[in-house]
Amino acid sequence: MGLLPRSSYWTKDNRQTAALIRARQPYLVKNIFTGIALTTLVISIYAYTIKAVSQDDFSDVQIPDAPEQPPHTPHTGTARAPAQLSVRGTK
Repeated sequence: MGLLPRSSYWTKDNRQTAALIRARQPYLVKNIFTGIALTTLVISIYAYTIKAVSQDDFSDVQIPDAPEQPPHTPHTGTARAPAQLSVRGTK
């Protein structure tokens, strides 16, 4: 029981009908070229980015020493430790 009515462009086993194939045919070549163009654009942007980043030279940047770690401070929260918790009805 479907909520939406079945499209006439698809069969009951979800295959394209001849009408859908005919309707999509004028756009097939345009869609293929658009897909190739978009894929080429994405790959070229990625390659340019990797090339630009790999050319960076960080040899002149001085790396500072590791900062000193502050001394360990005990937990100062308001929650009680598990050993201090009491169960109602017990003394």
